[in-house]
Amino acid sequence: MKDKVIVITGASSGIGASLAEICASRGARGIVLAARRIDELAKLADKLGPSALAVVTDVTRRANVDHLRDQALERFGQIDVWVNNAGRGISRPVSQLTDEDIDDMMTVNLKSVLYGIQAVLPHFRQRKRGHIITISSGLARFPLASFRSAYSASKAAVNLLMGSLRMELRVDFPEIHATTVMPGVVSTDFGTNALHGGVDSRSIPGAQPVEEVAAVIADVVDRPRAEVYTRAEMRDLAARYFSAEDVAVIESKPPFR
Repeated sequence: MKDKVIVITGASSGIGASLAEICASRGARGIVLAARRIDELAKLADKLGPSALAVVTDVTRRANVDHLRDQALERFGQIDVWVNNAGRGISRPVSQLTDEDIDDMMTVNLKSVLYGIQAVLPHFRQRKRGHIITISSGLARFPLASFRSAYSASKAAVNLLMGSLRMELRVDFPEIHATTVMPGVVSTDFGTNALHGGVDSRSIPGAQPVEEVAAVIADVVDRPRAEVYTRAEMRDLAARYFSAEDVAVIESKPPFR
């Protein structure tokens, strides 16, 4: 990570802010902080010092994401890692979803990732190296929370978007890495910020400390991999779930029930 320039969306709090602090502590040359909340961004940038640049960004607007890239290049001259971290949850089961719910989840969680990829990819192709990291969710793989239905669907789409990107780049650009990170429940304000409200994720037993999740992502910067679960038990669950002859059998048992 030393001497790298790293762009992090959703950096004003939670996973993004914690990741920025770890990157600074590990010697990143530049850390570009992107989010909508300027006060929180400015505080974090002040804390991190001259290596940090705060750029107010609405990731649901392509022009904003392009501006973020341009500001990073103007300040640091290059980008080495782009972290698509911004996202939002929802609290509504399938039977109650509206068109607006689906549009919101796909715009915030999927289109924002596409905008990030397409903004930075020409720069990476020119340099023939780079790393795109996208924060997905364990709910992209497992229907563990039916009230997160549209969120899960949007994150499942993110996983396949990133997988398709890896295949696109594999032959001609083997040094451009694309990593998908899948956390479980993380101790942040994600739940309370969900569309239609929700339980505070920090109050859920067993929620993973945000610092642990950020450390996993930071390790991926140093050692790129295609997909990463932030907890080993999620990887083990994936092995059982996708190898089952009938996943309904798995879904009838804990942790689904």
